[in-house]
Amino acid sequence: GPRPLPDVATEYFVLGVEHILLGADHLLFVLGLTLIVRAPLLLVKTITAFTVAHSVTLGLATLGLVRLPSAPVEAVIALSILFLASELARQGRGAPGLTERAPWLVAFAFGLLHGFGFAGALAEVGLPQSAIPLALLTFNLGVEAGQLVFVAAVIGTMAAAQRLVTAPPRWIRQAPAYVIGPLAAFWLIERVAAFT
Repeated sequence: GPRPLPDVATEYFVLGVEHILLGADHLLFVLGLTLIVRAPLLLVKTITAFTVAHSVTLGLATLGLVRLPSAPVEAVIALSILFLASELARQGRGAPGLTERAPWLVAFAFGLLHGFGFAGALAEVGLPQSAIPLALLTFNLGVEAGQLVFVAAVIGTMAAAQRLVTAPPRWIRQAPAYVIGPLAAFWLIERVAAFT
């Protein structure tokens, strides 16, 4: 039955935060963006572009206006993470990639895809019929808050590591690309294999 709007807002905000913080693939994408985009204000704009884009497709999919099959969407989400790992490796070799040159554009484009992934998770939970717009809005705000908390934790960890190790070996700087890349490739293969 109908529930008080503040309860709906709180519940879906918390669901948004939980979904992003428990979604390893989405977090790896955000981690990739955080490692590539070093300027704090540009990073916040980039993460916000990602949120705006996935909010659009999440809303369209949740309202039944656009439908995409889940398996290919999940595979392309893995591919987006693999792309960022490639961009990280490129950056480590001193060759700026597309993400470094236009981070908000890459985040927005892939955010449109990630929104369909969020829609699948939200479909499992369901939406209160009496407060669909509020539930969608607060879920997205929760996702954005969770992302920004994660980004702050990554930046804090990186700052602490730089204080402890003033001259890290070159391989440490390149390690994230070579950890994220194989994991994303595994997910891609696993998800493509699930098509049958």
